[in-house]
Amino acid sequence: MAFIAPLKGVRFNTDKAGRLDDIVTPPYDVIREQSVEAFLSKTPYSMVRLDITKSPGTGAAERNRYVAAADLFKQWREEGILIRDQEEALYLYETRYTLHSGKNLVRRGLLCLVGLAEFSEGVVKPHEHTFDTVIADRLQLLQHCSAQFSQIFSLYSDRDNTVITLLESADSEPAGSVTDADGCVHSIRRVTDPTVIRQVQLFFRDQSLYIADGHHRYATALGYRRYLREQKGQLPETHPANHIMMYLCPMEDPGLSVLPTHRLLYWPGVLNVDELTTRLQPGFDLQEIHAGSRESLIEEALSRMDEIERRTKEKSSTSFGVYHPGEDRCFVMTMKDQGYDQFEIDDPCLKDLDVVVLSELIVKKYFGLDHKRCENENLIHFYSDPDEALDTAVKDSAEDDDITPLLFLMNPTRVEQVKKVADANHIMPHKSTYFYPKIMTGLLFYQLVDNEVINRLD
Repeated sequence: MAFIAPLKGVRFNTDKAGRLDDIVTPPYDVIREQSVEAFLSKTPYSMVRLDITKSPGTGAAERNRYVAAADLFKQWREEGILIRDQEEALYLYETRYTLHSGKNLVRRGLLCLVGLAEFSEGVVKPHEHTFDTVIADRLQLLQHCSAQFSQIFSLYSDRDNTVITLLESADSEPAGSVTDADGCVHSIRRVTDPTVIRQVQLFFRDQSLYIADGHHRYATALGYRRYLREQKGQLPETHPANHIMMYLCPMEDPGLSVLPTHRLLYWPGVLNVDELTTRLQPGFDLQEIHAGSRESLIEEALSRMDEIERRTKEKSSTSFGVYHPGEDRCFVMTMKDQGYDQFEIDDPCLKDLDVVVLSELIVKKYFGLDHKRCENENLIHFYSDPDEALDTAVKDSAEDDDITPLLFLMNPTRVEQVKKVADANHIMPHKSTYFYPKIMTGLLFYQLVDNEVINRLD
């Protein structure tokens, strides 16, 4: 079902650009505005100069930033700062990293081109909503630069590890290595053997792909193809705009990690702990956590949630932590059986998701905050780092007496849950998954060259 193809990747020439560690960045959508200047200060060749992270402006200012990115991309190619591989290849991408628990892991995947397919075709399957403003920004950048600067992270099923074994056994050459701010080591190797490439292409003919990270980038590529069709008419299947660069990782890879994304909910008013627990008790058993410090409270809550998750792995169980910074009290809440009957979602694959329970039962029903209000008033903020979320909750609670920040600690969504939801053509709430580590932006680009023919196996 999925068509994949090799590409002539564009990479930084470190002889001229300097250390890759200073150049590459996380994906644009996880870079906070206050971090942009830090990236820019490292090197004149920082990826944030191309893969624009700031919010769109208006009018001429908005257009100029895309023009500036396109001019810079062209200049760096002409100066040899960026070089394009002369031979098409598949790229083996390996990430070595350590979790907060101290566990060392290795994740391996494949960088390649994938034939674009509309979501309705069932070849590439999403699990999250997209936002038009983000797509509009990415589309402008793609239209001006004719290049894809960051990959889409997708999953596929390969219980026998066929693809990675093929790539690891083939002759290859190093194509870049970096260590990110978390100490994760990312390295890519070029595989150009035509026989191996064909074997990998044949494997994916029977596969569906599941987007893990990069829904906006995929929707942008679909929009760009529609834009070109309006300009030029129907494009041949081998046209570069009919393809997008992806990082493909087997969902059975033992190095694949999904971390939780915690929610900081800003209750628009004063809500004390007694009122909070009264709202939650119809659907949850609450156990208060006692510890010596705020940090210890959060750590103990996460530990107990993990214990509940492991103890009840064979049957459905939903648990959260909730911290009230104004009163410095923390609870672990476990869903009662009757809680599952209290919100209007029938599909079991959605009812099984902690993020859906929080969104539909707690926020919408118990707190009376619908999705539109939460979005319009920016009432929910998302954090992968619980310490950062805690610091923000405490700070905001102390500074504003008219709101009540409530920190909800989450369990991670499991890979098999992502697959079930996508196969059922459902969509999860925003920020339901956080695949870690992120794919680094700047290791490899896909330049869309209009007159080239993509080597896809049809």
